[in-house]
Amino acid sequence: MYQSLLLLLLHLILFFLPFFTKEVLCIHKFTRNDFPLDFVFGAGTSSYQYEGAVAEDGRTPSIWDTFAHEGRAPGKSTADIAADGYHKYKEDVNFMSDVGLEAYRFSISWSRILPNGRGAVNPKGLEYYRSVVNEIFERGIKIHVSLHHLDLPQIIHDEYGGWLSPRIVDDFKEYADLCFREFGEKVSHWTTIVEPNVYAMAGYDFGLIAPGRCSYPFGLTNCTAGDSTTEPYIALHNMLIAHAEVVKLYRTKYQGNQNGKIGINFYSFWCYPYSNSSANIEAVQRVFDFQFGWVLNPVVFGDYPEIMKKICGSKLPNFTTSQKKLLKGSFDFIGLNYYTSAFVIDNSNILSMFPRDYNLDMAAKISASRNDTASGAFVPTHPQIDPTGLQNMLDYLKHSYGDPPIYVEENGYNMGANSIALNDSERIDFLRQHIGATLEAVRNGVNVKGYFVWSFVDVFEFLTGYQTNCGLYHVDFNDDLRPRTPKLSAHWYSNFLKNNSEAFSIERTDLQNLLYFSQ
Repeated sequence: MYQSLLLLLLHLILFFLPFFTKEVLCIHKFTRNDFPLDFVFGAGTSSYQYEGAVAEDGRTPSIWDTFAHEGRAPGKSTADIAADGYHKYKEDVNFMSDVGLEAYRFSISWSRILPNGRGAVNPKGLEYYRSVVNEIFERGIKIHVSLHHLDLPQIIHDEYGGWLSPRIVDDFKEYADLCFREFGEKVSHWTTIVEPNVYAMAGYDFGLIAPGRCSYPFGLTNCTAGDSTTEPYIALHNMLIAHAEVVKLYRTKYQGNQNGKIGINFYSFWCYPYSNSSANIEAVQRVFDFQFGWVLNPVVFGDYPEIMKKICGSKLPNFTTSQKKLLKGSFDFIGLNYYTSAFVIDNSNILSMFPRDYNLDMAAKISASRNDTASGAFVPTHPQIDPTGLQNMLDYLKHSYGDPPIYVEENGYNMGANSIALNDSERIDFLRQHIGATLEAVRNGVNVKGYFVWSFVDVFEFLTGYQTNCGLYHVDFNDDLRPRTPKLSAHWYSNFLKNNSEAFSIERTDLQNLLYFSQ
């Protein structure tokens, strides 16, 4: 999936910061063999963004089909065909083998295998995913499956509001049970829900992604329904409970025989205080608590961060005692999506949303919207490449959350659709710097177990449609056959993985050791 909050921040930027420091350059050389033997390198896609075939072989619409066909997706585009992975997956698996992928991460379309959201199973949907799993497994590539990647069946949303109702917990369990039973023998890692924090904010607060719900003055689009003050908290609350129930199901019914792992994913960006004032430093911690502590604290410690409970009050649902017990420790690994970093300015003195006619950019409105302005205003770093932020994030997770096993499940570089499609040397620079940062975290004792490039082939991006690309393989979306061509980055990644070629990353650090900031 594309860089959800990254683009949200970049498109809704408050202002750019002319920040200059004296710096020294540190060059780090490394190879694939510098990583532990059990560390895996892979790449990923997701069902709606990759498969296409949205009305073929019994699949029913997801909330993203509806959202796109209402003209609300970027460029009024749809993923009706997307990269046509439904028909071209065998070709793509051959490319995965050519590159030397050690693992591949993809998601299953809930509405493709359970067209009614529950009950009757679609045999053609099962056949498709069995074939995908078998093709990958036969090539010795580890299979990482996400159960839910933003594409909830529309029929469930229509019936009872989807993630806004606790009824979804049983339906999600039924769907997960089917996936575990049918594919679990060959799946090594299951991620229950991808980016629940982004899902809750962008889908139920800002209205930027499906199901596109929000309310004035918080929404950033013209939503026809929603309540930004309560629904994001309710939706994520139900996601967490559903996650915990599915983990319990997997552990009690399948894990002993299948020997897989199960976890949850979240999106994050690293944050630096805009200045070294105590207020800005405290604001950074609030951002962390609201940004990903919202997800991680419940699954690690059994409840929301105390600052969230204090600031949000009754808007934040409560977990029962049994739910806290169920949530605590409900993961074998944590999945991290990281793309960039941001500066944070404290604005905790503002207790309500900026009025729409306030002369500030939308970034200020974002900071004021979610979490009642407690977190602070975001100012993206410029440019957006900050591998040190990834290393910092991994170190922070180790020390704040009990050293969990971590997979960097998404990290990649967006390039404009008008860029030279195959000569993506900028992407290579991005990847090797972030892989180098991941290695530094490993050497610092962080329990990082894998790194996945987003994305393997060009796909429909949730916030930009076909206006940008992130793939290692170029897809010609103007050709009905959707031909693939390896980019320079695919060749680089292949040499790194298969030939143990030497890579290097360049770290820019100012002489006072303040922060990474590329000029």
